Amino acid sequence: MAIEWASNWETTFYGTNRARCSDDVQSLQFCYICKTDVFCFAKYLQPMKKILFFLAAVALVAACGSPAAAPTGGLKHVSPESMGMNSEKLNQIDREVAVAIEEGNIPGCVVSVVRDDKIVFLKAYGNKQVVPDTIPMTPETIFDLASVSKCVGTTLSFMQLVENGYVRLSDDVDMYIPDFKPWIDPETGRKVYITVQDVMTHTSGLAPYIATNAYLERFGVNSPDSLIWHIANEIKRNFRPKTGYMYSCLNFVTVQNILQNITGEKLCDYAEKNVFGKLGLQHTGYMPKERHPEWMPLIAPTELQDDGTCLLGEVHDPLARLANGGNSGNAGVFSNCEDLSVICAALMNGGAVNGKRILSPLTVDMMATVPSDNDEWIGRALGWDNRSDAAGLRGDLLSRTRTICHTGYTGTSVVIDLDNKVAVVLLAHRVHPTDKGGTGKLRARIANIVAGSIEK
Repeated sequence: MAIEWASNWETTFYGTNRARCSDDVQSLQFCYICKTDVFCFAKYLQPMKKILFFLAAVALVAACGSPAAAPTGGLKHVSPESMGMNSEKLNQIDREVAVAIEEGNIPGCVVSVVRDDKIVFLKAYGNKQVVPDTIPMTPETIFDLASVSKCVGTTLSFMQLVENGYVRLSDDVDMYIPDFKPWIDPETGRKVYITVQDVMTHTSGLAPYIATNAYLERFGVNSPDSLIWHIANEIKRNFRPKTGYMYSCLNFVTVQNILQNITGEKLCDYAEKNVFGKLGLQHTGYMPKERHPEWMPLIAPTELQDDGTCLLGEVHDPLARLANGGNSGNAGVFSNCEDLSVICAALMNGGAVNGKRILSPLTVDMMATVPSDNDEWIGRALGWDNRSDAAGLRGDLLSRTRTICHTGYTGTSVVIDLDNKVAVVLLAHRVHPTDKGGTGKLRARIANIVAGSIEK
């Protein structure tokens, strides 16, 4: 069976006539102060500016003192050494981020490193916004997570249904979405039904994406019922389930609709109440422009649109934004490094952190395991990548079998090594102001730096 995979498939399916703007992005002339951490791209500054920025940084750090206690629902900030890690080695992340910004791959980012249930590294770099004005990045910045939503929103919510007995992974999808079309053997005519496990591991054979423009012309915007009907009845099934791998946003729109049909709730409502709310997360949710307007000053914009404005507080993914109205299983969650660090800590500690549980230990183990009845080479766990060809973001040193990870089209990523209890959250918005940056190299190098900093 021929296997179809393209690392840039989302670009392929995002359609044409994308908005563009000037490549004239302001140079890196800034110094950023975060709690007790000071990061300065000094080599980009004039000598006199260098001195002035340094003196201002020292004064402000002295005034700030040590990090305060963690906010409600958050994690404590501690030194890397207190958790068996080397701070000097972790600070090499600064170098790699500086290169990524200098090369124009990202305007800025925020990086968090979690060990067990503590944050040992949290820094903001570069700019949150460069069009129309330049605004520096802060650690509190909220990002459009893009496909990282599949794991932290859709998967964590769905696995609660599994452990509470509402659904089994071996169930056929058509038990919950009537008339969901099976794969049909072209030679024998035999029907092979797609299971819940198949859509959660991208082994269903569903096409990667919809033809966005054609779909919208036919069904209109904000048409979620038509979208799942289109997926169930018309989208191509490319191979026999479990025998191939094709990353597909449509798989997770399918998971979304199974959850909604079982619970009677929208995914956005369920996840915000039973996952994000349960963990006490303060800045994680869907459709912030309409549901959480108080977050808007903290949100990083994404791509420049035809009207001259950048998307802000609305999901960048066209399927999620235009066809599914922002409540979508493939994309749509907004969050920051502090909140995602809590999710990482919960998963590294058997589904619970700060006395708040979202999943049982056995559920976390199952979620992180590549199903034995899938072809071994596929390497996808339930909702997460484990060791597929796309798992390069985990680097070279973290656990080969017990690291789960995921990327987002906008530039986001999460890597969690369950054996070594270390996690890396990289939140960037490479699509601002135009969709031309990249974070692939940065993700892997940061993962190696973090792994190399572990001393015990």
